[in-house]
Amino acid sequence: MGEKDKIEKLFLDYEDVFADIINVLLYNGRQVIKPEELVQANVISHYKADDSIIHEQERDIAKFWVRDQIRHALLGIENQTTTDNDIALRVMGYDGASYRGQLLSEHKEPPYPVCTLVLYFGGHHWKNSRSLKERICANDQLKNQWNDYPVRIFEISFLEEKQVKMFQSDFGIVADYFVKRKKGIDYEGNQQEIKHVDAMMKFMAVFAGDQEFLKLHFTEGEKITMCEVVQKIKENGRIEGRHDAILDLLSETGQVPEYLNHKITDQTDQKKLKQWLFIASHSSSIQEFEEKIQ
Repeated sequence: MGEKDKIEKLFLDYEDVFADIINVLLYNGRQVIKPEELVQANVISHYKADDSIIHEQERDIAKFWVRDQIRHALLGIENQTTTDNDIALRVMGYDGASYRGQLLSEHKEPPYPVCTLVLYFGGHHWKNSRSLKERICANDQLKNQWNDYPVRIFEISFLEEKQVKMFQSDFGIVADYFVKRKKGIDYEGNQQEIKHVDAMMKFMAVFAGDQEFLKLHFTEGEKITMCEVVQKIKENGRIEGRHDAILDLLSETGQVPEYLNHKITDQTDQKKLKQWLFIASHSSSIQEFEEKIQ
């Protein structure tokens, strides 16, 4: 499993996040599915291809909705950062395997529906096919004689503000970020406390394409909001800017030793970095700079 796959599963696999996504996107914010009613499902299914070899196909995330010891549905979430013209074929393969699993199951329970949502995090509208009939060109004589398979695709960057406000979990913070970024709004975060800090930072690094989220370090148990995350990223940016400025000035006087490079880039005290920047601008050699910062 790739690092991206592990990260997306880590965050969305939390029951409160998963249930929140389903309740907002399918039920318009009504609390139909409770986090405690979700049970982990197997995301791997098998199929035999033309080469007669058994292959695996793996969903991103899947959970059973169980209430009163009865399975009411299998719910799946697929994540996309880019559009996929074959999305209907892929989702139909996942869902079909789940139905076949019910058919072959040793547990004789009533069949239940399989529902898959596709979360698309791209910055442009999904213009590729959204259903089997949009993807496959059939003979005109068969046009209305075969079953379609539409896919529920939700464009996170294009959600309405009222939808974003319906989310109660950390996913609401994620959605707010993508919507504001798409609108070109200078994102400042909000005061909602982040529950799954580490998992969300890793998720944002991958799906927002911003590695700055991975550079943040928080004390375990520390209460963190997105406002504080944004401020820390900006502060890190200022610190890195001063690192670069100091090293650029010193490089004009000679080759900066590796140990000194590390000493400068490991320094995070902005007051001290400001002093070092002044010293670097007034030093005629690297040795002079080192002596003055001792």
